[in-house]
Amino acid sequence: MTHAHVPLPWLASGEAFPPVNTAWGCNTVAPGLLCAGADLSVTTLQNAYQNGIFPWFSSDQPILWWSPEPRMVLEVDRFKLSLSLKKTLKKFVHQPDCEIRIDSAFARVIQACASSPRHGDDGTWILPDMINAYIDLHHAGFAHSIETWIKGELAGGLYCVALGQAVFGESMFYRQPDASKIALAALVSLCRQHQISQIDCQQNTSHLKSLGAHEIPRSVFVKRVQALAQGPTIDWHFQSLYWQHFFAFKTALV
Repeated sequence: MTHAHVPLPWLASGEAFPPVNTAWGCNTVAPGLLCAGADLSVTTLQNAYQNGIFPWFSSDQPILWWSPEPRMVLEVDRFKLSLSLKKTLKKFVHQPDCEIRIDSAFARVIQACASSPRHGDDGTWILPDMINAYIDLHHAGFAHSIETWIKGELAGGLYCVALGQAVFGESMFYRQPDASKIALAALVSLCRQHQISQIDCQQNTSHLKSLGAHEIPRSVFVKRVQALAQGPTIDWHFQSLYWQHFFAFKTALV
C-alpha cells in the first residue's frame, strides 16, 4: 500500500517546516518527501539543514524538501581508506604541483558537479536556482568547497554545507582519476582535526557504503545535527590558507 494520495504540505516563504516525522514513509512513492514550496534563501536553507532537511527537485518540479528515514552518515573515525587510495594520497602530497584548496573556486566546483554525468540519471538536481542559492550560502559563510588541484588545474572536488560543527556533504566531481576521493579524504581529515564527528551523506549508495558510511535513525541524526550546529564554527578562511601548505593533510591520513 502506498500513500501517494496523502496531501503534501505547501509552504509559503518564511513558513516553518513541518516535523520531519511527518515525511512520507518507506511504503510511499517518494520516501522521505516532507513538503514543497518555500524558497531557497540563506535563512530557509539554514533552517532546513539544522533540522535534518534538504532540497532536491528536478526542473519540472516545485522546490521539494526531504528528510529520509534512515539517514546515511559518514562517521569520520570509520572512514575506509583503501590501500590504493592511501598510495594515491601519499603520491599526491609529495608532488609539488598537487594541492588541496578550500573555497578558492566554489562556483566552479558546484557548476562542475551540476554538469557531471551520474550513473542512472538523465539530468541533474543541481539546477541554476540551486547553484545561485548555494553560492549565496557560500558567501554567507555556510557552504564550502574542497578542491583537488593538479598542475594548476581544478581536477576534482566537492562542496558541502557547514553549520557550526554539523557538516553536510552535497556533491562531488572529478576530471582526473581519484580527484574527488582525494577531496573527500581531505574533508575527513579536516573534520578529524576539528573534532567533527560525522558528515551527512543524505542517501544510501554502495559507493558511500564502501567508504565507511552507514545508516542511522532519522531521530538520532536530527538530534546530533542540532547539537553539532551549536558547536564552534571552523575558520574556513584560515583553513583555505593553511591547507594549501598541506600541514594538516600530510599528517592526518597518510
